Amino acid sequence: MYVIMIYDVNKKRVQKVLKVARKYLKWVQRSVFEGRITEKNFRILRSKIKNLIVEDEDSVYWYILNPEFVPYRKIIGKPDVTISKLI
Repeated sequence: MYVIMIYDVNKKRVQKVLKVARKYLKWVQRSVFEGRITEKNFRILRSKIKNLIVEDEDSVYWYILNPEFVPYRKIIGKPDVTISKLI
């Protein structure tokens, strides 16, 4: 499957969420990750993130695309290539 993860968490937890997410997905922009991931690893990632956040303060959005999805990206402005290489 292909997953896009977008998060908005308290400053105290940003680095922890970032560290966990980077193990499973590519960091593409500030609080955005994306990439192919197995269902098993997605369950693990989701569980780890859920244990890190405070649901009354933080939010994490998951966009789950079908396995045939082929990413295509158009960028306006200067991409931050220091964060992660583009697909």
